Amino acid sequence: ALPEKKMVFKGLVTNKEDMNKLMLTPLIRYPLPGGSALITFEKAEVAQRIIEVKEHMVELSYGEELEELDRCRVRVQAAPVDILLPSALEIGLTRSNRSILVSDLPSLGISEEVLLDKLELFFSKTKNGGGEVESREFLDDTGQVVLTFAQDGVAEPLIARGHIQVLIGKGKYELKISPCMSGDITDLQLQPSRCPRTVLLSGIPDVLGEEPMRDALEIHFQKASRGGGEVDTLAYV
Repeated sequence: ALPEKKMVFKGLVTNKEDMNKLMLTPLIRYPLPGGSALITFEKAEVAQRIIEVKEHMVELSYGEELEELDRCRVRVQAAPVDILLPSALEIGLTRSNRSILVSDLPSLGISEEVLLDKLELFFSKTKNGGGEVESREFLDDTGQVVLTFAQDGVAEPLIARGHIQVLIGKGKYELKISPCMSGDITDLQLQPSRCPRTVLLSGIPDVLGEEPMRDALEIHFQKASRGGGEVDTLAYV
């Protein structure tokens, strides 16, 4: 559901082919086994160098003048991070014949459940143009409500009205009524993509706390003498 916004378009739409396209920003959830880390360098060529070496000996006892016998090192493996990203997506939209989308809801300082009760009570009355409400849902991301009626023929006249005055508590509020659209993914194509600046480190033994292990890895991999470089972020499991 999109909020209404008044806009002024200036200039021309240059490319008609792009008008029916949807821009996607993937939210990547990448499961990592225990004993692994994701390290992102500022430069892609550094990540490439680390991957090519494959195996790295990481010193865990930095900052201390220790004898050779007391030094502690761990052997970790470096590999590229390959993920599947959407390359094409098609969504089929259907308009519900029993549901309405209610927006422009007032901020009354009452809970969502109480507000839903009041809306259900109002829209279940035939004198208000409503009917028996089968379900109601508060959409957190938009602050709008979807009401679904038990019978056909109730939603359409309300949508045609566009706006309706609703008595909530002691005040009357004009709410907007829109059609309720639902979308289903009809086609999704994925293509493998390699993260250019990120390296997956695995085989890290559980011998240090999270913070010291992260520090040790960062110190090791930002040393130019070991083929490393400036570290952007590091996440350790």
